[in-house]
Amino acid sequence: MNKGMTPSEQGYRMPAEWEPHAATWLSWPHKQTTWPGQDLALVESAYFQIVAALAPGERVRILMRDEATRDRVQAGFEERDIATSQLDLLVLPTDDAWIRDYGPNFLVRDTPEGREVAFNKWQFDSWGGKYPHKKDNQVGEVLAGKLGLPVFRPDIVLEGGAIEVDGQGRCMTTSTCLLNPNRNGGLSREAMENYLAEYLGAGQVIWLEGGIEGDDTDGHIDNLARFASPDTVLLAFDEKGPDFLENNLRRLEDAGVTKLIPLPLPAPVGPPDTPLPASHLNFYIGNRVVLCPVYGGPSDAVALEKLAEAFPGRAVVPIGSEVLIWGLGSIHCLTQQEPAGMKTPALNSSI
Repeated sequence: MNKGMTPSEQGYRMPAEWEPHAATWLSWPHKQTTWPGQDLALVESAYFQIVAALAPGERVRILMRDEATRDRVQAGFEERDIATSQLDLLVLPTDDAWIRDYGPNFLVRDTPEGREVAFNKWQFDSWGGKYPHKKDNQVGEVLAGKLGLPVFRPDIVLEGGAIEVDGQGRCMTTSTCLLNPNRNGGLSREAMENYLAEYLGAGQVIWLEGGIEGDDTDGHIDNLARFASPDTVLLAFDEKGPDFLENNLRRLEDAGVTKLIPLPLPAPVGPPDTPLPASHLNFYIGNRVVLCPVYGGPSDAVALEKLAEAFPGRAVVPIGSEVLIWGLGSIHCLTQQEPAGMKTPALNSSI
């Protein structure tokens, strides 16, 4: 890698989530305070379901807090007949489970020899300094020394859940998150667009409004709007607040998106005075499946139907997320895709 050259200058881009994966990354849950008042065994049960759905189609690499956890979880996979040959259980301590936000942001470039993979190591400050997390910001640095891939360091704060790309030069995000003064001191829109262009290959940035109620990330895009193809966007809406949909519809249409699929937000989940940020938009696209968070309400069936329409050829798998959402995130927040390339890193159990 030529030092000083950005990913875009070297031909790299962030691929769309539906492009082929080598693996999906997870961090195994271990922090009871993340899911207050909930049974951590039920959180783990959802993880087992996620891994069982993904493993037939790709490797699943899971960070474990220690060897005892790794051995216990390994036994759990064996008891459930989940293909352990597809799993890498890696001991690497973390503060929390939200690897989407602090894990590697993988990139690709196509060469005559094949597809090459690299990654961005962005800074992570726990969603604007809201939590005292230090280990999570080091995960990318540890992996930089182990994966054997080129690594770029933009040296600004950016969480993976704050960006959504179509792999062909478009990026969706929200100003409430990316331009928030609690990250990067309030970087200007022009400066942030330059970072997204140089480090993601995003020549067009679509700025949407707001975030959903209860979201402590200041408005991550992966609860609000998602690409299903370069010309198709699924967009959250709340029947009680039509402007929430209409304003973002206009922005997407102005940006040249030709197909828009409204996806209803679930009925409020959690305490009446502090609703949790439940969204069906927090789905994850695997090689063979789309994992859809469901919450036990009437919007579940609509979400499953709309996702099946948007992703023909992939099985849409509902994952009960009534417990997961108490951590203020869901399936997309808990996962990170590693794109397929010529070199798939070989990892051992302790990294």
